[in-house]
Amino acid sequence: MAPQRPQQEVSAWRPRIPGVVEVFHAHFTEYAYPMHVHDAWTLLIVDDGAVRYDLDRHEHGTPHDTVSLLPPHVPHNGSPATPHGFRKRVLYLDGTHLSDTLIGSAVDQPDLRDPELRLRVGQLHTALGHPGDELEAESRLTLIAERLRTRLRPAAAAPIPVPGPVLARTLRELLDERVAEGIALDEAARLVHAHPAHLVRAFSGAYGIAPHQYLMSRRVDRARRLLLDGRPPGEVATVTGFYDQSHLTRHFRKLVGVTPGRYARDARRLRRA
Repeated sequence: MAPQRPQQEVSAWRPRIPGVVEVFHAHFTEYAYPMHVHDAWTLLIVDDGAVRYDLDRHEHGTPHDTVSLLPPHVPHNGSPATPHGFRKRVLYLDGTHLSDTLIGSAVDQPDLRDPELRLRVGQLHTALGHPGDELEAESRLTLIAERLRTRLRPAAAAPIPVPGPVLARTLRELLDERVAEGIALDEAARLVHAHPAHLVRAFSGAYGIAPHQYLMSRRVDRARRLLLDGRPPGEVATVTGFYDQSHLTRHFRKLVGVTPGRYARDARRLRRA
């Protein structure tokens, strides 16, 4: 029986999210990284297998439940720690969310055993894979960065502010004004003079729904009305703020239970009845 060939599967892209330099997904069975450096923070999760690496002359590993944060400009390598290799998802982040003052702490403790953080990073990757879900990705990233800062600098971490109803209401008004065009989280935070993480927490605490979920709900509601008016799904996607028809379909099916095409067909059938 011929030996199995080494696998190298890679996908990479740059999303339209402030602070994210690159998204990198890879599956390697035998490939080993030599010592190298990055000019960005490396936020790494391993979905299958494990990676062993050296950072600052100390050996580290990535069990399944960890999140690894490797600081910029610090040499490290990487190789499979299991016979079948590893499958990983990586975000390269600039200094927007993580400052250089945290580099020392990250060198000392690059692997964080934090199941909730691990779950959030996975959810962020899912959002980054769907063009049009930028507000969700920004919201998830700002909360992840806040948790990382707290883990790396627990003594200096500021207490989480109590959610403010006025702040939440102001953001809701902004979202209502910009249902189709949307608004970036950083812009909303500047307009209401609040930290992005505080803004997300305030809104979620006041209304029981995240800002991106609220915005998508409003867009789907508008789409339903236009579909009932007989407008085609592709046109509806454009005028209601979705990236494309498939983006509309995914959120519409999640909130309504059927695709926009099925919804429109049933509406036409009932009108003829």
